[in-house]
Amino acid sequence: MPFLLKPPSLLFVENVVGFETSDTHAKLIEILDRTNFVTQEFILSPLQFGIPYSRPRYFCLAKRKPYSFVNEIWNRQLIQSPRPYEHFDTAFIEDDLSQEDRHKLLQSCQSIESFLELKNPSNNIEAEYATLGKGDDNVCDSLQQYYVPLSLVERWGSAMDVVYPDSKRCCCFTKCDYRYVKGTGSLLATVQPKKRDEASLKEQCLRYFTPREVANIHSFPEDFKFPDYISLKQRYALLGNSLSIAVVAPLLQYLFRQSVVIFGLIDMIHSLAADIFESCHCLLQFLQ
Repeated sequence: MPFLLKPPSLLFVENVVGFETSDTHAKLIEILDRTNFVTQEFILSPLQFGIPYSRPRYFCLAKRKPYSFVNEIWNRQLIQSPRPYEHFDTAFIEDDLSQEDRHKLLQSCQSIESFLELKNPSNNIEAEYATLGKGDDNVCDSLQQYYVPLSLVERWGSAMDVVYPDSKRCCCFTKCDYRYVKGTGSLLATVQPKKRDEASLKEQCLRYFTPREVANIHSFPEDFKFPDYISLKQRYALLGNSLSIAVVAPLLQYLFRQSVVIFGLIDMIHSLAADIFESCHCLLQFLQ
């Protein structure tokens, strides 16, 4: 950055949580400081935006002077408030939520069912076989390939995070989803037992979220589709490495908002300077 003839005016950085305590992060902030950038840092999760998805990520927004942020009170700070976000134009109080408040935060999220390809309140497995996959014929003709084998359930059941259509949270999807069940995203129970705590996982017909459903949870648009040549495993890997649009979109809007005003002022100043120059040039010609 220090060696660029024309450094960027705006920067957007995303990384996993933990980056903010690394030596690389310290070096990043040092260089941005030295090259006349003002930074604002956040740790945010889709849960704070009403999406039932626990995917906390580190974000750094930076503007090179004379550009500035709407809320300058956040300058050179790392904001980690777990409270819900509506927009970034208004400052908020950074604090810890009580257990009750955290429960309310989860309850404010949409249910998992809103992001599924098939709404299945009647536990009709045959209906899933017949219906799911119609929106993505290139991936599968049935749901069979998404069901977790019983052998894996028996071996790794205790390490699985199981969610239901009415759940308000699921774990972060990773590039290893569909290949592994331990340490990856949540699995969906397609048969809901009356007593979840007492029911055997083998009876709940666990399945992976489909690529379309993972894309939905990442807030991808409805018309998003992978090219035909992208395999199923590649789709999961790409989605696992992607961003949550529900989080990134308002951050980018906030990053650009003040700049639009300043760019307009700069254009106006350039125009005014050109008019003054033209007037001076005409005056000199007249005096000669």
